[in-house]
Amino acid sequence: MDKKFLEVLQHEGPVTMITLKAQPVNVVSTWMSYLKVDPENELLYSPAAGMRSIENDFQTDQTLLLTFGSKEVEGTVGPGAGFYVTGQGSFLESGPIYAEFKQKFPWVRKVLQVKITKIEQKI
Repeated sequence: MDKKFLEVLQHEGPVTMITLKAQPVNVVSTWMSYLKVDPENELLYSPAAGMRSIENDFQTDQTLLLTFGSKEVEGTVGPGAGFYVTGQGSFLESGPIYAEFKQKFPWVRKVLQVKITKIEQKI
């Protein structure tokens, strides 16, 4: 994973998740501080209290576009760096990652797992 991307994740801000191929697309958001990143396996995890709209979209296509950004990180043209992340999503409802999130966030229903396929810096 890109060092600049990992630096952006160290700051608080919203993460927007979009199901690209759904008609209509669905959009959900969370906070960067809620995420867990596994750089070695290029995985990203997010607690899901709701996210039922994108979960329903996964029945036909699991492709997600996520947006990240922080004005605290130097970007390509000055203060502020932003990224698009493309990946394949799935929901976990058991296992060690789920248990870890359930402990940290008692309100969690499932855990969204995103297998990252592309990280692109936009600014």
